Amino acid sequence: MNPYSLHGKTILVTGASSGIGRAVAIACSEMGAVLVITGRDEHRLKETFSFLKGVGHVLKVLDLTISTELKCFCENLFELDGFVHCAGIAKPLVLRQMEIDDVNEIMQINTFSPIHLTRLLIQNRKLKKESSLVYLSSINGNNSVYLGSSIYAASKSALNGFVKGVALELSSRGIRANCINPGMIDTNLLSNSAIGIEELNIDKQNYPLKRYGKPEEVAYAAVYLLSDVAKWITGTSIVIDGGYTLK
Repeated sequence: MNPYSLHGKTILVTGASSGIGRAVAIACSEMGAVLVITGRDEHRLKETFSFLKGVGHVLKVLDLTISTELKCFCENLFELDGFVHCAGIAKPLVLRQMEIDDVNEIMQINTFSPIHLTRLLIQNRKLKKESSLVYLSSINGNNSVYLGSSIYAASKSALNGFVKGVALELSSRGIRANCINPGMIDTNLLSNSAIGIEELNIDKQNYPLKRYGKPEEVAYAAVYLLSDVAKWITGTSIVIDGGYTLK
């Protein structure tokens, strides 16, 4: 018996084209779940799809910020045993360089999209009783903050507050809602950024474990929250940060 098995469960994973979302989708499939994966990049989403174990998975190219697309998707979706919302962006900007479009983009993707996704799934009765909702947040804004992250921090803090309300509102149906708050995770976003390897190595020393996290380490936490093992956990956040917030 594997207490973390997701066999027989149908799980939606957003932002599955790369990084943490891809790792979550793969891990869930390895634990027996049937996956519905979404993302904006069709090529990368198909790559993720090719890595999934098992059969019956569904791929949907979807921009969560386009309300008509999201509404149609939720209306035509089959019932879910849970979802992991991984779609999000990090856009470091100091206020003196920030435009209103930057604020709107960050809040729309990181905060409003998961709110509207949750709202539409509930209104269209797509969540089974005792399903599990998992949202990728961040230690940024909830536990710490860095220069240039004011709006990103605000977007993630708002998401954590929203999830607490969702957990309370849906508790009568046994539906759970939780956040995962990671520290810095070593994904392709880092390798494609303007930050040099030397700077990244210096920053890693701020972590007691002297490294960044791996996408699969976050994915395993998502599997835990989706599984029946975590049936008494709701309205909380799991911090996965290599000890960063201890300092």
